[in-house]
Amino acid sequence: MESPIILNYFTISVSCFCMLLLYASTLNPVFALKNCTFPAIFNFGDSNSDTGGLSAAFIPLTPPYGETFFHRPAGRFSDGRLIIDFMASSFGLPFLSAYLDSLGTNFRHGANFATAGSTIRLPATIFPAAGGYSPFYLDVQYIEFVQFKIRSQIIRQKGGIYANLLPESEYFPNALYTFDIGQNDLSEGFFSNMTIEEVNASVPDIVNNFSINVKRIYDLGARSFWIHNTGPIGCLPYILTNFPSARRDNYGCAKPYNDVARYFNYKLKEAIVQLRINLPLAAITYVDVYSAKYSLFREPNKYGFELPLVACCGYGGKYNYSSSVECGGTITVNGSQIFVGSCARPSVRVNWDGIHYTEAANKFVFNQISTGAFSDPPIPLAVACHRV
Repeated sequence: MESPIILNYFTISVSCFCMLLLYASTLNPVFALKNCTFPAIFNFGDSNSDTGGLSAAFIPLTPPYGETFFHRPAGRFSDGRLIIDFMASSFGLPFLSAYLDSLGTNFRHGANFATAGSTIRLPATIFPAAGGYSPFYLDVQYIEFVQFKIRSQIIRQKGGIYANLLPESEYFPNALYTFDIGQNDLSEGFFSNMTIEEVNASVPDIVNNFSINVKRIYDLGARSFWIHNTGPIGCLPYILTNFPSARRDNYGCAKPYNDVARYFNYKLKEAIVQLRINLPLAAITYVDVYSAKYSLFREPNKYGFELPLVACCGYGGKYNYSSSVECGGTITVNGSQIFVGSCARPSVRVNWDGIHYTEAANKFVFNQISTGAFSDPPIPLAVACHRV
């Protein structure tokens, strides 16, 4: 027979625990939220989330891109998976097919409108001209989505394989809409000889155009939005190499360029606050990818990484990056052709090709942001369909 003291202690402990649960759920509504069931993901962005759009439209990537996970180039500007890939997998969904890829694609659980080089605003110079950017800027990605939403349902009516390869109509209002774009708008300004002040002055207009497109997509029935801010661009080898005189912070990053990124993020967050007012039925999560990525440069050893400022796949200079030869290219040195391949251990490196992140870094960032620790409101990815 149990002692009355033990039984009373147990009763009190259980009561306290139940009160703690009630207290936690009262203070933090997230505690009581159910996981979302997203039948599809529709993604908009640039090379940070491009799963094959630019490769399908213009220039296929070559080895060693894709070597870590896909063991071949898979349209991704990395050695393997991107954050968007880890997001899809976390919901049990297949990797997103690029909207521009017409061969062997399955769009049943979503589509990816992101393409490398994309901007929010119409770029001054269009890819593939030297120094140009993708013609598939955000306005165009929105138009592509409109076309996809309408035509997919017309084609589904044919039945058979068409019905299996395209999303059902109810998938659209219940899908997750993800955004990762803005880095190229800033770099376009940097590389067109604009001053830091001039690039900063352009940010409000860029962010306004972003808001316009989110509202357009909302008007088409979208309700759950997961929006990444832009990363610490001043820590990337292509900035560090091209702007060697820029003041460095304590971790070797170009501070003025990171400051611009932070200003962009400030204005983006401000815009999202307004969007929540204007779009009352939407669940809009702002995700501080900047902070998650910056931790890799601030404390790489803590997370098992090394040489965060040095490209894994590149050639030349302090940062193993040169604008004259890209990852996967060849360069002639002392009469000999040298293939620009990857480093020995991409799994411990942060930067892949001078501009983009390795699969290992992408996985790290996903693991950080999916918890809600970097979100506003502070909700995990799994419950991003809820308004808090």
